[in-house]
Amino acid sequence: MKLLPRVDPKRIQQRLEELGRYGRNEQGGIDRTTFTKAELAARYWLRHELVALHLDVRIDEAANIWARRKGRDESLPVIAFGSHLDSVPNGGMYDGALGVVLALEVMTVLQERGIQTVHPLELVSFSAEEPNPFGLSTFGSRAVSGKLKKKDILSVTDSSGRRLMDALKEAGGDPQRFEDAVRKHDDFSAFLEVHIEQGKRLLEYEIPVGVVTGIAGIYREEVRISGEANHAGTTAMHDRRDALLTAAECILAFEHVIKNYLDQDVAGTVGQFAVKPNATNIIPGEVIFSVDLRSQNRKVIDEILLVWEIRMKEILRSRSAVVHRRVILDQFPVGMCKELIEICEETSGILGYPSLLLGSMAGHDAAHMATLTRTCMIFVPSIDGKSHCPEEKSRIEDIEKTGNVLLNSILAIDERGGGV
Repeated sequence: MKLLPRVDPKRIQQRLEELGRYGRNEQGGIDRTTFTKAELAARYWLRHELVALHLDVRIDEAANIWARRKGRDESLPVIAFGSHLDSVPNGGMYDGALGVVLALEVMTVLQERGIQTVHPLELVSFSAEEPNPFGLSTFGSRAVSGKLKKKDILSVTDSSGRRLMDALKEAGGDPQRFEDAVRKHDDFSAFLEVHIEQGKRLLEYEIPVGVVTGIAGIYREEVRISGEANHAGTTAMHDRRDALLTAAECILAFEHVIKNYLDQDVAGTVGQFAVKPNATNIIPGEVIFSVDLRSQNRKVIDEILLVWEIRMKEILRSRSAVVHRRVILDQFPVGMCKELIEICEETSGILGYPSLLLGSMAGHDAAHMATLTRTCMIFVPSIDGKSHCPEEKSRIEDIEKTGNVLLNSILAIDERGGGV
């Protein structure tokens, strides 16, 4: 039987810890939001590691980091793999970073073993995958797939007034030639992304490797409820147009609609909330909140939004309030490539690891890469299902197994070819 190459768990752990120093805060979490000093330092660390491997490293116009390893036939399309370096505020050291570190480990093992692939290989670290102060998540992969244009970034600033164009340039991008970051379909043979599961399914089934079948659609909107600000003591209860109570009732209706829907793979969240004028003795005149709705099935999202809209109209009418809704993101569900799913499953079995087919309820760069090429994701179990928090953790033994699946799946894709 052919001896399969393996990753080095000690080196993976060391690199995770090194990367985890960038943005570490006093609470033990990671503050490495996109284009901050900590994130720029992490980018420098990665580029240093890639150059040390004698890879061809470049930064594209969207500040994505690419590292190319030549194949025996440079005319063939690329097999790409990677994830992202940025984190949410006070996040963990595994989300995104693990996928980049394992991609780096794949390149390291191939160099050490002198394994020459037929296809050229490219590691990628995408810019700004997470929600960020500039309000443009999956920034780098949307740029590469042509979904984000120069016009979309021209006037964008964060809350402090910092221009995205300036931040992008500082990270090595080129905002004036932003759309040159777009890659063509025939550039790629396949794309693979490793990520922590961010849930409990693999842990509960005691399975070390998850092979992702699809990525949930994500719908986000900003809801602005307008009532009337007035004196908290002198305004009779029956004369009030309380925006806060109206918003509270609308949010509870949102939860009720979702909980009573038969599909279990649906989740809704209100994560941001602002009250104006936000004073103890003033009836709230305006409330702004966010809505995040996810499902593997687009029909489910549409039906929930329709039922919620009907219920909201009743609430607004009874409370004499007005609503303004603004869609922020409307990303459809994306299926992963069946051929790559089979290769990852088969590779896991050959290595002696049980695997589980499962869908992703979180968004990922892979959702956008799937519009360019055959795409698949591999999940690592998350301890207690925790993510986007300092307690985020995955066991090194599970990371090692998933790293071996990634490495040998890439070699299997290279051997079988196909897919442009």
